Order: sequence, then C-alpha cells, then structure tokens
Amino acid sequence: MKKSLSLNFCDISIHDNYMVVIMKHGTNLIAKHNEILKKISNTYYLNKPFVYISHRINSYSVDPKIYLETSKIENLKGFAVASKKYHAKINAQIEKMFFSKEYEIFDKLEDAVQWAKKLTTP
Repeated sequence: MKKSLSLNFCDISIHDNYMVVIMKHGTNLIAKHNEILKKISNTYYLNKPFVYISHRINSYSVDPKIYLETSKIENLKGFAVASKKYHAKINAQIEKMFFSKEYEIFDKLEDAVQWAKKLTTP
C-alpha cells in the first residue's frame, strides 16, 4: 500500500494501480462525495490506469447516477465490488447498469485485486 486516507465518509487505501474504498456505515454517497473521490484519483493516478474497488463491509447507499460521471474518468479502467453480503451484491447489479466500463462483483477482496491488476497491466 502506498498511502492510507481517512475521510468523513470513507477510508481509502491507495495502491499502484487500484484504490480500495470502504464507505462508512450510514453514508449516503452523493455527487459531492464523488467529486472528492475524483480529485483523489487525479492526485494519485494522473495519466495512469487504475481500478476503483469498493469493499462493501458497511451498509450505505449510493445515488446510481454517480456512475454516469465516474464513467467519464478516462484512466479509470474498471470498477469492482467486493462483498459477501447479498444486499450489497444486488445493489451492485443495479449500479452496474449506470456504469459504461468494466464492472465486476466479487465475494473476496483478493479476487477483486487480482482482477484490477489484470485490467491495468498491458
């Protein structure tokens, strides 16, 4: 891990070609949060391919329209959800419909990390 960040709505671990984000319990992820996450991605992955991994261990909600904007991040190669929770996976299936790039759902974080590495390695 390169760096660890703690924000009022999430915790982020920054790695070479992916970030793992754990939203805090009860968060309602909206556009202003997405703008902060986009700035972080520009800081650590400017002109470098990366994958966003959502490690869903807490309960929170997401405005799915966020994914329409997130899809516009040019160097974002994919989005992964890692969760063993049934509801998190069902929500992820719905969110996937709003995202125009690679999007996968995994039971284990390790599997999402392996996928991210494959997606960002030429």
